[in-house]
Amino acid sequence: MGGSPECSCYTGPTSFASFGDIPGNLCSPTDDWPRPFRNLNHDAAWDHLAAASNLHSVKFDPTGRWRADALNFQPCAETPSQDRYAIQQIHIQGRVWTLSAVFDGHLVDHSENGDRVVPPPLIADMFSMAIRAFDDAIANDVLELFPDGLSSLSRLSDLQIQEVLDDQLSGGQNYTKARLCMYGTTALVALVDPDHQNLWLANLGDCQGLMVSETDQKSWNVEVLTQFHNGENPLEVQRVMNEHPGEPECIVDSRLGDTPFKQPPEFTRRILYNLYPGQHDTSPWEEFLMRNHTPPYISSTPEVTHYPLDPSPRAPRKYLILCSDGFTDICGTNQRAIVDQWARAAARSNSRELDEKSLALRLLWQALGNDPKSVSRVLTLNMDSPWLDDVSIVVQCL
Repeated sequence: MGGSPECSCYTGPTSFASFGDIPGNLCSPTDDWPRPFRNLNHDAAWDHLAAASNLHSVKFDPTGRWRADALNFQPCAETPSQDRYAIQQIHIQGRVWTLSAVFDGHLVDHSENGDRVVPPPLIADMFSMAIRAFDDAIANDVLELFPDGLSSLSRLSDLQIQEVLDDQLSGGQNYTKARLCMYGTTALVALVDPDHQNLWLANLGDCQGLMVSETDQKSWNVEVLTQFHNGENPLEVQRVMNEHPGEPECIVDSRLGDTPFKQPPEFTRRILYNLYPGQHDTSPWEEFLMRNHTPPYISSTPEVTHYPLDPSPRAPRKYLILCSDGFTDICGTNQRAIVDQWARAAARSNSRELDEKSLALRLLWQALGNDPKSVSRVLTLNMDSPWLDDVSIVVQCL
């Protein structure tokens, strides 16, 4: 049972949680409340939260001034997180760029990366072009398996298509390419130049980027750098409706992958149906495919923004927060207050404390209630299905 209080790894008195005690919107009032959980002490709650969060930290300079901390959290052990994060340094012509990212969706384990030498003035265009090219390649890799691509499928039987796709006994490369088309993800990617003077953000979907800036010793400014690309954004709704006039049911969020929403119906019916022949109910897909008149319905064109940075030693402290919508969900309307309280606490910490305790984990702790009992509820709730959305956070010191 995910997070079950009967699990031997959790020791502490049993308490009970009500529906309103669990942050976020994933739980339902009908989930048989109250539910038991183990009430851990502070150190145990912190240690268990750290163990469940897939922590990772990278220092970008010897002093540790520029660093990034990341986590990926899903307390229900029965349901592995679908979120991912990335932190890395990219070496281009002897200079070092820093890249950090969060992805919220359904991902496979394989990706291909390549360094490209692109002058800084073209970074925004490169970001957008690279993301679109990556997304286009997902479907193109499959279509290249068939002579003449999509137009050739009408001349092939289902058995012939299955023979092309089902190559698992010989390595499964074709199968893996086709299976990737069933997945999708949002993406929020940050790139900082070697001189630490420029930040570029590429956003696709409903992840969020925040800039937290010190204004004086007791004050912090929290600035939202991104927009949600989903049905909650009126501008995004209008954009999609303008691209599909006369189709009132055309609204779908922006994501990478999710190829059925970007290709004609023949792609799904002839290729993806034959990936798992006879083993699935196609009726939910048919409800969409009957309305699939003018694809794509999901955009792979990111919103790219630029933010100037000050690399001087006396510059006010700045933290870039990249987060999946699971974090915004648990924060709710209190997000700015949560981030402000977290920043104030971080400012009071000495360098040793910052080295020992992940800034991303501190932020998650703050969002979950900033006390052992609140964190214990989320960690050890006795429930079979997920009670929180997946949470990915990257905190980068700028």
